[in-house]
Amino acid sequence: MIFVERDMKDGFDEATLKSISHGGWGKTAYSNDGGQSVRSISPSDGSLVGEVSVASESNYEQVVEDSIEVFREWRKVPAPERGALVREVGNAFRDSKRQLGELVSREVGKIRAEGEGEIQEAIDIADFAVGLSRQLYGLIIQSERLDHRMIEQWHPLGPVGVITAFNFPVAVWAWNAMIAAVCGDVVIWKPSALAPVSAVAANSIAREVAKKYDFEGIFSLLIDNGSVLGQRLTGDRRIPLISATGSCEMGRSVAEIVGRRLGRCILELGGNNAVTILPDADLDLAVSGVLFGAVGTAGQRCTSVRRVLVHEAIADEFTSRLKKVYEQVRIGDPLEEGVLMGPLINQSAVEKYSMALRRAQQEGAEIVCGGNVIQGKGSGNFVEPTLVRTNRKLSLLQEETFAPIVYLVSIKSLDEAIDINNEVSQGLSSSLFSRNMQAVERFLSASGSDCGIANINMGTSGAEIGGAFGGEKDTGGGREAGTDSWKQYMRRQTCSINYGNSMPLAQGIVFS
Repeated sequence: MIFVERDMKDGFDEATLKSISHGGWGKTAYSNDGGQSVRSISPSDGSLVGEVSVASESNYEQVVEDSIEVFREWRKVPAPERGALVREVGNAFRDSKRQLGELVSREVGKIRAEGEGEIQEAIDIADFAVGLSRQLYGLIIQSERLDHRMIEQWHPLGPVGVITAFNFPVAVWAWNAMIAAVCGDVVIWKPSALAPVSAVAANSIAREVAKKYDFEGIFSLLIDNGSVLGQRLTGDRRIPLISATGSCEMGRSVAEIVGRRLGRCILELGGNNAVTILPDADLDLAVSGVLFGAVGTAGQRCTSVRRVLVHEAIADEFTSRLKKVYEQVRIGDPLEEGVLMGPLINQSAVEKYSMALRRAQQEGAEIVCGGNVIQGKGSGNFVEPTLVRTNRKLSLLQEETFAPIVYLVSIKSLDEAIDINNEVSQGLSSSLFSRNMQAVERFLSASGSDCGIANINMGTSGAEIGGAFGGEKDTGGGREAGTDSWKQYMRRQTCSINYGNSMPLAQGIVFS
């Protein structure tokens, strides 16, 4: 088992990770009686970030049973008091923002700004959830019956299973966990085996705060080195809600398993996101938006830019500008000052990057810049951010390659761009660069972008917690954070109250 010291001020080194005995984190967390472990390897240099114990079958049962026991008491706590606990969790993340951000960078290869930005997301969603703790509103409904009143109210749902991917090893859990906690739920987290150390660190901080309230088991963690525990979690009737982030293929499996037991799902799956650029666009803005959207996290965000649909009147100029900027992107150690792109997560991702580019060339596409695996950077998984010029017939346009590859497609009109934007099976994020109000409204209309997110004069990446995050079609249809997302973590109850002395029936029915 690994532990991340929270009192370090100068970042993480080997001394920050120390072994502790199995079970040292409490009975609902990281105890292990199977002896297996998973090793977290830095994608930047191949070094060992940490080794984490894998939960056994008996650990799984203990975690679920203890979580149910904690839930029975936690649901009775007034929501504003639950919010007070979440406020302290957010403050604890504030205290550890730099250290946790650096750990994320080491473990998954994000540059320091993105690593710390991820922890800021956890802080922001905690603040958001605190406000929600006083706003879990129901309704008063007018009854058609004399001396009757109807109300709609919301109750805690139960243990929530959260399955996260490597690319946001802390933030996505926080989106779910902070809101679930103020709703009166408890959380069982199954993180990616590619980023277990960040999960242990974040969850332990949350548990430390919860322990002060005698509710340590609100936040539980199950480390697995495969998909066995994830399948157990999705098929467990004791877990009413599963929130899963990952590939479309994974999401279909989760939906089928949960659907068979008539459970609930929040699915945040793949994206194949397009940016449309019209002739009246501010090209400086467009270049900046595409650059961050495509290069940020080395193209390993579900909201990363995959396709750029640029009007033929400005296609050459835009491509030239973007190529010039791409050639200046510094690639390397994500913790090094000035680096804009770190590595891909593992060698398998590097191989998929190379395979996609070979396929594109075989179909007649042109590599404008990039396209190479970078040699000579130790054992890291570094590649060049790549621009590929093609047409809409390229088969790869229908797929999501989790790598910094952007396909440039020339278009003749906004209508053509919307058709290309919508013709893929995914529907997460989309973007339009234009200063024309009619074009903007057309893009945002019911016949415009079919994605869950539609941005104007900004890229496809970089969501704020105040808005509901998620997509349509193969992206899963889930929504996290924002507006009324809390309702997914609660059960609705309609109550009719007769305060009179007779028994009138609805619809004027007389039964006597």
